[in-house]
Amino acid sequence: MRGILLLAALLLSACQHVAAPPPVTGEIRDLRNGQSLTAQELLARLARPERLIVGEQHDNRDHHQLQLWLLQALGQRRPQGSLLLEMLTPDQQPRVDAVRRAPTLPNDLPDALAWQPGWDWDLYGPIVRFALGQPYPLLAANLDNSRMRAFYKQPPMLSGTRSNAPAVKRVLLEQISESHCGLLPKSQMPAMLAVQQQRDLRMAERLIAAPTPSLLFAGAYHARKDVGVPLHVLDLGEREAPTVLLLAERGSQVTAAMADYVWFTPATPAQDYCAQMREQMAK
Repeated sequence: MRGILLLAALLLSACQHVAAPPPVTGEIRDLRNGQSLTAQELLARLARPERLIVGEQHDNRDHHQLQLWLLQALGQRRPQGSLLLEMLTPDQQPRVDAVRRAPTLPNDLPDALAWQPGWDWDLYGPIVRFALGQPYPLLAANLDNSRMRAFYKQPPMLSGTRSNAPAVKRVLLEQISESHCGLLPKSQMPAMLAVQQQRDLRMAERLIAAPTPSLLFAGAYHARKDVGVPLHVLDLGEREAPTVLLLAERGSQVTAAMADYVWFTPATPAQDYCAQMREQMAK
């Protein structure tokens, strides 16, 4: 009888580690060896590291649904230490903490958090609501706007050897130019690069300081091993870089230099942000 009870307990424990199917299908690949993975196999690997970064495309709904699924599923495998968001700034942290201490969530949660309108609440709200109901902290990973403006006016020098590499800065400058549709004057590019890298440095500092296992949700370029937060983690003296999972639309080029794992989601219709930007600049 005792053996039957023990077997039942072991089976129950095993079942608790099987998460519900993910809400989005797509190919998952271990970039270190090229192996294709199931969602459950990926979870088993992501549950091991102390620090994990998931890179997203900000406007892709599939990516945010997968982030919520990953957060919930990883929490079923081991206690989560903390969740950090690029979308939160230090001046919002007291509001986040106050909401977590309250017995119920406020009716107007975005207002209570001073949520920034540049981040679509319809996409991020489910993640934030879930995290606020958990025992682990929800932490701001970004810089305050005032600090970003200061870095823009007077770009500081980075001391890290990896993050200062010319190849890293070249990739980031290309990304900054492309994301602004080539409309930024060249004179502004050094300041924009400084702000980008100071944001990466801030996220690295917060990730290192956060209770582990820690999980950071950030844009893909912030997450990338070859140009983003992981470089700064190493420059800050950590022996091991965070594990990186990139969420990318099918057809995107993702290499082992960029991430440890990639999850390809269905491609979405391209939006002409450049036309909108040109129209705004013409006004």
